[in-house]
Amino acid sequence: MYAFTFERPASLADAQRAAAAGGTKVLAGGQTLLASMKLRLANPEKLVDLGGIAELSVIRREGNALVIGAMARHADVATNADVKAAIPALADMAGNIGDRQVRAMGTIGGSLANNDPAACYPAGALAMNATIVTTQRKISADDFFTGMFTTALNDGELITSVSFPQVKRAAYIKFKQPASRFALIGVCVAQTDSGVRVAVTGGGNGVFRHTGLEQALAKSFTPQAAAAVKIDAGNLSGDLHASAAYRANLISVLTQRAVAKALG
Repeated sequence: MYAFTFERPASLADAQRAAAAGGTKVLAGGQTLLASMKLRLANPEKLVDLGGIAELSVIRREGNALVIGAMARHADVATNADVKAAIPALADMAGNIGDRQVRAMGTIGGSLANNDPAACYPAGALAMNATIVTTQRKISADDFFTGMFTTALNDGELITSVSFPQVKRAAYIKFKQPASRFALIGVCVAQTDSGVRVAVTGGGNGVFRHTGLEQALAKSFTPQAAAAVKIDAGNLSGDLHASAAYRANLISVLTQRAVAKALG
């Protein structure tokens, strides 16, 4: 690991000022950044740790929305009473990210900002039509994820919270890569006031919505309707863990299971 300076601001205003400096990386949960630094794949001159800003860890109900602070740990989301009551699928998702150590340190804001192409939270945010609230604006999940490890965030722009509207039904199912516990494929389905949304992670360049599955499930929210949709492997990735065709089959199977789970 290369040498760096470390700062732990106590307020969001101080964090914004510190993050605006060149050569700075923001530390949320550190599950990707610190590993990259240990391998000398990342060399920030300064780390700005958001862990000292209490307001960023708050989880609360706000009207019909569930608002989760960017620094809320996966373990906190998994066990929070408001999350379990309002959107149990989100609590279930958080409770199955990584292992206990990852859940104790990883944060929802860090996961979304990092946008790993096999991460769970991006699928949840996209399927459940979340809004990412930052120090500069509000960004819909449809506009937030722009590609592998890239988002709509500007330099120095920090996520402060994520707002999830109430959903009628939702469920997330993933097929874990055994070593990393990332999703080889993960599928989140949600019935919302505006229709059915289906988000897929682990399939390629980043999280994406599958319009074919959405249209079929909007007509009939059943596993049979999902099974009837042909999944094109053409744009999916293939690697030593799974071919594109295998991932396509997983998308179909996991969507069917997610629908069945959402129906209870």
